[in-house]
Amino acid sequence: MINIDVKEYIDKSVLSWLATVGEDSVPNVSPKEVFAYYDQTTLLIANIASPGSVKNIRLNPKICVSFVDIFVQKGYKLKGTAKIIDRSDGSFLEKVSLLTGLFTDKFPINEIIEITVSKVEPIRAPSYLFFPGTQESKQVESAMETYNVRPR
Repeated sequence: MINIDVKEYIDKSVLSWLATVGEDSVPNVSPKEVFAYYDQTTLLIANIASPGSVKNIRLNPKICVSFVDIFVQKGYKLKGTAKIIDRSDGSFLEKVSLLTGLFTDKFPINEIIEITVSKVEPIRAPSYLFFPGTQESKQVESAMETYNVRPR
C-alpha cells in the first residue's frame, strides 16, 4: 500500500488534506501539517487543533487523505478508516515520537489520528493524461512561473 513512491510524497509534503464526513453527511476537508507513515498500511496524523476532524472520525471512520507536490503536480490519495489514539493507549508514546520528531514538541499532541490505508490512488494533473510525454521538469517550470516563485 504505502510503497517507496508514496513514502517519498509523504516525506516531501508540507501539508496533507484530510477529508471526513460530519453527522450532517456533509464532507469536510482540513489541512494537516504533522504526519508520518508508521508502516506499509498505517499513516499517523497529529491532532493539534482538529476537533471537527476528530468528531467526524468518531461518527464515521471512513476518510481520504491526499498529498500533492504542487510543482510537479503529482501526488497520492489514500483511502481507509481512521481511529483516534489518545494518551491512555499503550502505543501512544511510540507513535507520537514519530510525529514530534518531525518538528520537536512545539505543539501539544494529545491525540493521534491513525489511518489504516485500504486503497492508494495516484493524483496527476490533466497534462500528464492529455499530453503524453509531459515531463516533470516542464511542470515544475510552468508552476514556478504561474506562482511567481523560484527555487533557492
